[in-house]
Amino acid sequence: MRKDLRRRQEGFTLIELMVVLIILALLVTVIVPNVVGKSDDAKQTKARADVASIEALLDQYYLDMGQYPTTDQGLDALYRAPSEDEEKWKGPYSKKPIPPDPWGEPYGYESPGTHTSQPYEVWSYGRDKQEGGEGYDVDITSWVEEDNEV
Repeated sequence: MRKDLRRRQEGFTLIELMVVLIILALLVTVIVPNVVGKSDDAKQTKARADVASIEALLDQYYLDMGQYPTTDQGLDALYRAPSEDEEKWKGPYSKKPIPPDPWGEPYGYESPGTHTSQPYEVWSYGRDKQEGGEGYDVDITSWVEEDNEV
């Protein structure tokens, strides 16, 4: 009877603990890289979709106003009427202010564009929040570069 009581109080053996730790380590090595990569892929996909949506909104603005918002007016002109052209403005073109990119930064906007001959450019600098980058740090832009897919 005393032996049974002692056996119940002993807990796990070292071998049992090691087996559990090995199983957990294997799960972490298989799951974590897949989850981390998918999160970054999803954010890049969301940013590309946002840039395409912003471009469509800018084109609607252009049809009404005859020009794209200036750099100073920015993307806010899609939600709030610019004071100088308020009578022509038929917005809001966006139901709410343009949200930040998936990394929490505002989308960049410039008109006219400086990287291309486009009348405007929209971009997100991505995860590293700096111009340029590769892999998961690639910039998401409305113009096409060698390292950038839109």
